[in-house]
Amino acid sequence: MGQTIRMVVIGFVLGLAVGCESPPAPPVAPANSTVPESPAEPDPAEKGAAYVPEKLNVPQLPNAYRLTEKVISGGLPEGDAAFQELQDLGVKTIISVDGATPDVELAKKYGLQYVHLPHGYDGVPAERVPQLAKAVRDLPGPIYIHCHHGKHRSPAAAAVACVGAGMLPASQALAVLKTAGTNPNYRGLYQSAERARAIDAKLLDVLEVDYPERMKIPPLAEAMVQVEHLHDHLKKLSQNQWQTLPDHPDLSAAHEALLLREQYTELLRTDAVKEQPEGFRVMLQASEKTAEELERVFLSATPEMPLDEVRASELFKMATEQCSSCHKAYRDVPLGEKSK
Repeated sequence: MGQTIRMVVIGFVLGLAVGCESPPAPPVAPANSTVPESPAEPDPAEKGAAYVPEKLNVPQLPNAYRLTEKVISGGLPEGDAAFQELQDLGVKTIISVDGATPDVELAKKYGLQYVHLPHGYDGVPAERVPQLAKAVRDLPGPIYIHCHHGKHRSPAAAAVACVGAGMLPASQALAVLKTAGTNPNYRGLYQSAERARAIDAKLLDVLEVDYPERMKIPPLAEAMVQVEHLHDHLKKLSQNQWQTLPDHPDLSAAHEALLLREQYTELLRTDAVKEQPEGFRVMLQASEKTAEELERVFLSATPEMPLDEVRASELFKMATEQCSSCHKAYRDVPLGEKSK
């Protein structure tokens, strides 16, 4: 029992930050309302319907697709250019399902409302389904739903929300994930889409939902968000032979590796990590050592002794594989399986 509880906690925390998958049960409303399970099969007329979300030409909004006239799914908007694109699209409300803290101030600058309803890669939690459905139905639109990359959590959330609100047939939910490129290994996200059903409009009418601009995230989840960002920075640098990026001159491979190593070191000192299973801590320690060695490779480079790009790339590949292994063991376990 204790081990099961710890697995659920780890999955919740890591899921908000860097992914997690799980097959949630049919939509269940909070205590103040009840959402019944809809028919197991969609209307026969819906079957076979050709549906492909529209890819939008918005360079500053990663992986942006229009699902319906009111709902768009995509990646994290960063900087004025991205929020300008949202404004140009007519977007009025942004819903973040990512663990990172939303840039509420920048959104307000462009007249946009931010709502923070995060979930992990293990699936859309049952209690979140009616909240998302009511949000896309009632909040001012168009609505932009995003996660970090716009490929996994946000397509699943947008599909579940649109189906729940009756804006998209249940038979078309999976097309949203497949078009966006959602990784099939995130079985929980696919299960959420497969199980999505329309929710009775009267029940959504009486459902009380708080739409926070920023939701408090556990410290461990916040740290994992930073790890994800640092990993993304290093990935971009690796694709440029570890040289400074023209569009990100502030990024240095040595500095990003240092910050990554420090994140792991500080995490290992926290009570939250000390309370986790030994296997989780062992994986974290291995990641710390790899980041430390990667940092050492960058720092050892001199004009006389150029950077060993091959070794740096090998270590970064190792770091990526270590993340994947940890995700598979603790993050990407579907919600329904975590309770077993």
